[in-house]
Amino acid sequence: MIDSNPPLLPSYGALSAKFPAAEEYNDPQSGVIMEECQLPLIDLNGLDSGNEMERVACATAICRASSEWGFFQVVNHGISPELLRNMRREQVKLFQAPFHKKATCGLLNNSYRWGSEKATCPKQFSWSEAFHIPLTKISEESCYGEFTSLREVMMEVAEAMSRLAKLLAGVLVENLGHPVRGFEDICHESNCFLRLNRYPPCPVSPEIFGLVPHTDSDFLTILYQDEVGGLQLMKDSKWVAVTPNQEALIVNIGDLFQAWSNDIYKSVEHKVMANRNKERCSLAYFLCPSYDFLIGSCKEPSIYRNFTFGEYRRQVQEDVMRTGHKIGLPRFLLQNTHQIRN
Repeated sequence: MIDSNPPLLPSYGALSAKFPAAEEYNDPQSGVIMEECQLPLIDLNGLDSGNEMERVACATAICRASSEWGFFQVVNHGISPELLRNMRREQVKLFQAPFHKKATCGLLNNSYRWGSEKATCPKQFSWSEAFHIPLTKISEESCYGEFTSLREVMMEVAEAMSRLAKLLAGVLVENLGHPVRGFEDICHESNCFLRLNRYPPCPVSPEIFGLVPHTDSDFLTILYQDEVGGLQLMKDSKWVAVTPNQEALIVNIGDLFQAWSNDIYKSVEHKVMANRNKERCSLAYFLCPSYDFLIGSCKEPSIYRNFTFGEYRRQVQEDVMRTGHKIGLPRFLLQNTHQIRN
């Protein structure tokens, strides 16, 4: 039988052998979960309510969660459960393809990724595989090869996610006193991405990252995940596990919204822990501007210097290549009170 799994075990083993001292990072104490959490749950029917008080209450809940948690979950979001189930089914079929086919045949704009190419020690290694696809490529038939049934579903999901992302971003922008229409032009769907994730069962240790701790380099992210837990976020200076909710989509604030809002909205560090026995799948939509869009603060005095999205991505990539980890917004503080690791 041809193995569909990427060679995660040999790659992780090679890193462990090269950096044996780093194994202490995987001491069980480093991954202790103090508690599980239910993210703030927001019913988006409130935004369409004819009752102004209900609409305001819903918008207020979105903005409060974005400031206090950086994460929330939404129901009655307008994306049909049947569409999401179809997407999950097609995603599973894609990841069941032989590894060599996923890695070499140009599927989905050659966007296949696995493990952590730039990892220099075990704590930087991600036990996962993914396709990270720009929306501009999703409609191209040549991207799909034999997976022809995936194209129509992907296009429908991308359109639905785009509508929802713009709706939520509009609420957040309006709360800051800025016109929504201009922001919609900035975050055109052609600048956005879909990411299909799979986290295979991990026989090594329950303390292996499925996805290393990070913040998202966008305005906001919408996540559809399965029933297998593993997502954790930093809350009140400790890691908490997010309880899966099959009825809801998860939304989190990205670095660009934190900078643009002058730290009113929070881009919160999060990670995924691998599961020893079960695989986990998820789908993420990233709301992004064009690479030359200038990120400035909506309020003064500004905490961050102005920077373009392209400049931000290049700095993140440079830091990851040089140090093995993302530094992110602290690089762009006007008065750098953070200790930046070099």
